[in-house]
Amino acid sequence: MTNEDVIWKPNEDFLQNSNIALLMKKLGFTDYREFLDWSVKDIRVFWEVILEDMNFQWHKKYHTLLDLNNGFPWAKWFVGGVTNITTNCLDRHVLSERKDQVALIWESDEGNQISFTYNQLSKKVNKLSNAMRNAGLKSGDVAGVFLPLLPEAVITMYACFKNGIAVLPIFSGFGPEGLAERLIHSKAKILFTSNGAVRRGKVIPLKNTVDIALQQETFIEKVILVERADLEVSINKGRDITWNEFISSESDIAETENLPADSISMIMYTSGTTGKPKGTVYSHAGLMSGPGRELKYCFDMRDNDIMFWVTDFGWVMAPYELVGSHFNGHTCFLYESVPNHPEPDRLWKMISDSKITHLGLSPTAVRVLIGEGDHWVEKHDLSTLRVLGSTGEPWDIESYLWYFNKVGAKKCPVMNISGGTEIGACILQPLPVMELTPCTLGAPAMGTDADVFDDQGNPVRNEVGHLVLKQPIPSLTMGFLNDSDRYLETYFSRWENIWYHGDWAKVDEEGFWYLFGRSDDTIKVSGKRVGPNEIESELQKHPGVLETAVIGTPHPVKGEAITCFIVLANNYKATDDLREELKDQAVKYLGKSLRPDEIKFVEFLPKTRSAKIVRGAIKKIYLGEDIQHMDLSSLEDPSHLNAIKNAK
Repeated sequence: MTNEDVIWKPNEDFLQNSNIALLMKKLGFTDYREFLDWSVKDIRVFWEVILEDMNFQWHKKYHTLLDLNNGFPWAKWFVGGVTNITTNCLDRHVLSERKDQVALIWESDEGNQISFTYNQLSKKVNKLSNAMRNAGLKSGDVAGVFLPLLPEAVITMYACFKNGIAVLPIFSGFGPEGLAERLIHSKAKILFTSNGAVRRGKVIPLKNTVDIALQQETFIEKVILVERADLEVSINKGRDITWNEFISSESDIAETENLPADSISMIMYTSGTTGKPKGTVYSHAGLMSGPGRELKYCFDMRDNDIMFWVTDFGWVMAPYELVGSHFNGHTCFLYESVPNHPEPDRLWKMISDSKITHLGLSPTAVRVLIGEGDHWVEKHDLSTLRVLGSTGEPWDIESYLWYFNKVGAKKCPVMNISGGTEIGACILQPLPVMELTPCTLGAPAMGTDADVFDDQGNPVRNEVGHLVLKQPIPSLTMGFLNDSDRYLETYFSRWENIWYHGDWAKVDEEGFWYLFGRSDDTIKVSGKRVGPNEIESELQKHPGVLETAVIGTPHPVKGEAITCFIVLANNYKATDDLREELKDQAVKYLGKSLRPDEIKFVEFLPKTRSAKIVRGAIKKIYLGEDIQHMDLSSLEDPSHLNAIKNAK
């Protein structure tokens, strides 16, 4: 991209009044590039400054900010520091003028809303905190949260933080095996669930899944049941108790544990598609430092702002938006169902009715909403939106521009961020004082020493290479739970003391950063290396393409052939003529030597709960290979794997 491709320039409000602009002025910077360079020259100085500016609360301040005696992989942050996430996200606000400010708005599938002020939310957290203590749970224990996006999930999360219990969010769409595996590996002692989740007006039973999972030898001693749906379930006496019974007699006053800064706050398993899931481990200080920093400076949340990220509690974006928003004293909007039910304009209606200022969507969600038609967006007043967000996968230009033009009315910057479950924050993100080009991720996040390496480990510019981290950040996972060797092998075996992230990235001649998908998805045709996302982005330009996934398949001459799976938009039919049209569409960008060999039409593309297309599974199914060894428990709908078998 060049400056001619710039689609958004910051207005005077962002340039003068945004949180990042005020911080830069305070430090004497007028150019954001100079500021970002300064932020990684001495990361200790940067974090001292940023924690003070964020008003980070300590029960006892650290004596050593960063200890690197054991190298980058085992960096120790805030040594000697004592703090708690609940202290920073709830307690301090209850003691301030924010006490009666709305902290949480929840909307049900049916359209009912419940809101909680900081004071009300804190009291509910305290009652649950006391109930957990009286049940014998203590600091260092693990609590599984197998809940849809309900207020009780948020209350549980903060009660766990308050007591020093590690919270384990588990995607509510998992089957018994995926649930049991995570509970056993983490040695969770208590499990929070509900009798059912409600999506698209239908009740999805959860308790039955729990009962089957707990037939295995887990460590679960007690199951707390939220009665969300009109559904009778079996109760295991002595083990199962309803939420209301569990907390009914408890006081709404409770002490917050003073915890070492590196105490485990959360365990979250990655959505990998090969091997066993990896348990990433977050500290209390780390989980605040990343999201707290980014919701303030990247997303520029200010007083009276409302953040709405369309997610599930089992995806890292839910704790990210909650902790980040509440750390800074703002409001989160949660919705338990899907954005196009009961009508395709459900999302736009919620934004208009609740005056949402910050919206986060994955590119996949945007493509689905595009397929519903522009008129659904145009029915609603979205003028309260000030900042748009996205993450989860690379963009195609057409979908990105639709999001920017149609949803943001060309006045909202798209904070296209990328980190990962293991990062706990972002490696790359724009700032609202930057100009933006389509699909860019702006630059490395402040205090984040990222680079792009070639295969030999040399920094490269204006060409695609490997995304790496050269210095630690405090939000980074503290290893993999019970698997240190795998952690080192996954991220630090390629280059010494360099975090190898596994994504293709590029910094262009103007300094804009872009991502091109996972490096292990690369296709090599006749010696030419191409990323699936490059082909997918070009195919996406055709009006008949709703979604697409591209894989490399064996070819006797070229080494690999390009095979494309297409979900067609409404009113398009699978024909041979359309196949040739789509191949020609790809040639416009790739050239004839990389013309796709096969176009296959499918009804669905299998994706994880975080909207990542599982190309590895697609490839194995298409080639007739065994997928039994793959961890597919994170799939949003496992039945969608059959769509690949039925490809036409």
